[in-house]
Amino acid sequence: MGNRGLKLRSAGALLALGALVAGCSSIKDHRGYIVDQTLVDSVQPGVDNRQSVEHTLGRPTFESQFGAKDWYYVSQTVKTPAFRKPRTDQQTVFRVQFDANDNVLDVQRRGMEQVARISPNGDTTPTLGRHRSLLEDLFGNIGAVGTGGMGGGQAPQGPGPNGS
Repeated sequence: MGNRGLKLRSAGALLALGALVAGCSSIKDHRGYIVDQTLVDSVQPGVDNRQSVEHTLGRPTFESQFGAKDWYYVSQTVKTPAFRKPRTDQQTVFRVQFDANDNVLDVQRRGMEQVARISPNGDTTPTLGRHRSLLEDLFGNIGAVGTGGMGGGQAPQGPGPNGS
């Protein structure tokens, strides 16, 4: 019975180790447009128009809001390692430019060079001015309210909105 108990404990430990390692693996996620290179290569400037691009590639991920109404197809692969923040692993952006007659003017492809990695400065944004505590915010104006013209002071003299 001792040999069998040892095998069961070994199998249980191996199973627990496998579950632990599987829980620490990273997750790979695709977001946005699914790129079919053959379809993207079939869009030709001077040949296609807005309608043919929509039939070939589908609706864009987004459309530019200012200036010419360019179409953008965005595809991203994001990896999320265990206990960490998601990180863009691959990115492709297709920009389809149209002329005034809705004909394709140009097709551009961009990659990871368009991904901006920013590092915020801690959990707070630095601002100008004094740093006040909660008590100063709550009680800081006591005694300051009504001191400058609540009847006890002198009336303004000279030219001005209340003076002569």
